[in-house]
Amino acid sequence: MWQKIYLWLDERLGLKEMYTGILDRPEPKGNWWNTLGSASLFLFILQAVTGIFLTVYYTPSPDHAYDSIQYIMTGVAFGWLVRGVHHWGATLMVLVVFIHLLRVFVTASYKYPRELTWLVGVGLFLMTLGMGFTGYLLPWNQKAFWATTVATQIAGSVPYLGDFILKVLRGGSDLSALTLQRFFAAHIWILPAILTGLIFVHLFLIIKHGESHFPQKED
Repeated sequence: MWQKIYLWLDERLGLKEMYTGILDRPEPKGNWWNTLGSASLFLFILQAVTGIFLTVYYTPSPDHAYDSIQYIMTGVAFGWLVRGVHHWGATLMVLVVFIHLLRVFVTASYKYPRELTWLVGVGLFLMTLGMGFTGYLLPWNQKAFWATTVATQIAGSVPYLGDFILKVLRGGSDLSALTLQRFFAAHIWILPAILTGLIFVHLFLIIKHGESHFPQKED
């Protein structure tokens, strides 16, 4: 029965062709540096899963944000572990994506026909930084508050557009409840949506053009 269902779906969806094109395709010779892209994707999925768990208990308001984090850490079963994985996973994701981008640049894997793959990868790195930036404020403690104050002030020093950027980020002249709400919305909705879209485009381009061969030493 299951085989008949599979054949019925295969005729209409092309499951075998998708499997061959996506999963069962030859990989170029290389080393562990070639796995950084997959490692970045794994870390993104890990961040998404742990982030969903944290949103169940987190309250994005100045009066309750810090208390909700403390409750996650002390009152929720394994909450300390999930938050720890999410916290350090964010740092590790930025590091892995940066090293992956650096590897692509050093090995000149951004050249024809992979220019668009490179540009989308740069966009993924910027979105990853944005995720880290917006998530840093959410605990709403002294360290997060003043670090974000300095960071947004730096962004506000951009010539001509600085004042506009500052008001967009903060929702006003100073950090407030609106700032926390904007960072929370960007962290769990806006940036993840853009990041997910870019990941699908990135994977499509990798499947279409294949992965570049890692430079081999000449004998």
